[in-house]
Amino acid sequence: MNRDTFSGYHPIVNFLYFGFTLAFAMIYTHPVCLALSLLCAVVYSVCLNGQKAVRFGLLYMLPMMLAAAALGPLFNHQGITVLAYFPGGNPLTLESVLYGAAAAVMLVAVVTWFSCVNAVITSDKLVYLFGRVVPSLSLILSMALRLVPRFKAQIKVISDAQKCVGRGVSDGNIPQKVRHGVRILSILVTWALENAIETADSMRSRGYGLPGRTAFSVHRFDRRDRAALVFLIACAVYIIVGSAAGGLYFRYFPAVNGLWDSPYTVSLFVVYFALCVFPIAVNGKEALVWKRIESKT
Repeated sequence: MNRDTFSGYHPIVNFLYFGFTLAFAMIYTHPVCLALSLLCAVVYSVCLNGQKAVRFGLLYMLPMMLAAAALGPLFNHQGITVLAYFPGGNPLTLESVLYGAAAAVMLVAVVTWFSCVNAVITSDKLVYLFGRVVPSLSLILSMALRLVPRFKAQIKVISDAQKCVGRGVSDGNIPQKVRHGVRILSILVTWALENAIETADSMRSRGYGLPGRTAFSVHRFDRRDRAALVFLIACAVYIIVGSAAGGLYFRYFPAVNGLWDSPYTVSLFVVYFALCVFPIAVNGKEALVWKRIESKT
C-alpha cells in the first residue's frame, strides 16, 4: 500500500468521510455528482493501492460498468424519447439509456469507495470506534475483515510447503491432485481451529468481557482532526441543505430534466467535489511539503 496521509487521521474523521461519500453516492443521482464521486473514488483508490487498483479497475470495474449500463435499457422501457424498438416490441428510450449509465456509474463508484474503506479503516479502528458502544459487534467485524486475508495468506503457505514435498495441487494425476487439495484444506481447517482456541485463550487472559476493563488506543484527536471534522461536516450540511432546497434537482423520467448551470447548483458541485477530493488533496499537500523539505536538504 502507498503512503496515505488521510489514513493517519483520527478514525472518527475516516469513518465520517466514508459515511458521507458512500451515502451521497447512493442518494444523489445527478450526473455531475455521480461523475465527481466516481472520479475521486478511482483516483483515491489508485493512491492507496497503486497498480493493483488500476488492474482491478480495468479487469473488473470497467466491464461491470459497461455490462450494467447495457442491461439497464433491456429491463427499463420508460421515457418519451424512443430511439428504436426491440424485437419483442418494447421501446429503447434515451431516458432508459441515460438512467442505465447513471446506475452503472453509481454501482462502480460505491464498490470503489468500499475498496478504499477496506484499505483505510482497519480492524483496530473499528474496535476503537465501536468497542465501547457494541463491543461484541466490533469484535465480530474486526475478525470478519481479517478472516479472508489471513486465510489466503495461510493457504498459500500451506500450498507452498506441500509443493516442496511433491504434494501440491498441480502434482500427479487428477485423483492425486484432488487428494492433495483435500489434504491442504484439512491442514487449513486444523490451523483455523487451533488459532481460534489460541485467540480465545489470549482474550481471556487479557480480561476481555470483564467489567471495568480499560483499552489502550494510539489514536488522539488533535487540531488537525478537529479542522478536518469541521470541514467535512460543513460540506455535508451545505450539500444536504442545498439538495433539500432543490439545488441538485435532476430527473430521468419521463423526460430528462435538471439543473446544470445555476450559480447555486454550481456551488453545490464545487462543495461536493471538495468533500470527495479531501483525502487526495491531503496527500498532495503532504507530498509537496516533503518535496520542499527534501529540496532544502
